[in-house]
Amino acid sequence: MPDYEYEKKRYAEGYAAVCGCDEAGRGPLCGPVVAAAVILPCDFSIEGLNDSKKLSEKKREKLYTLITENAIAYGIAEASPAEIDEINILNASMLAMRRAVEKLAVPADFALIDGNCSRGFNIPTETIVKGDAKSASVAAASILAKVTRDRLCTEQDKLYPEYGIARHKGYPTKEHMEAVRKYGPSPIHRRTFLKFLDN
Repeated sequence: MPDYEYEKKRYAEGYAAVCGCDEAGRGPLCGPVVAAAVILPCDFSIEGLNDSKKLSEKKREKLYTLITENAIAYGIAEASPAEIDEINILNASMLAMRRAVEKLAVPADFALIDGNCSRGFNIPTETIVKGDAKSASVAAASILAKVTRDRLCTEQDKLYPEYGIARHKGYPTKEHMEAVRKYGPSPIHRRTFLKFLDN
């Protein structure tokens, strides 16, 4: 289970505000990639906090409320499908994370980043592979990003009901790919993710 070991190590080094960062939505064919940054109090214990992918939707929603009500600061941001197509999904994920960090009401002076890549941040960072299962603040960020993106998918489903986005959240399921073949891409589809249309 995630804990505050990574955060406490950086506070011991003299940093004043350590945030965790994660994103949701690298793999889908449509919609933005959403990122969150969270600074948690190190004495704040959240029962059931874990990698968002391991939690039910109901549990994530409950934790979303707990995190946003108790965090020292949090920021949520995105990079659009057009930005993903222009600069690629990895760079767009980094862009969304940097935007999320910049949205923090309490400026962070160190960021813990989920994964093995950190680019363009104007504060020191540490990458943590499977960080959402190790660091409490990264796990919290993963939940805020996932819940925000899932809510967005529900809204997008109302605009483009023919694709079934509320069900598959934009991921390349058989149903989704067949809908794109039948109806063509919508304005929220990532053109660089639709190579299957060439076959």
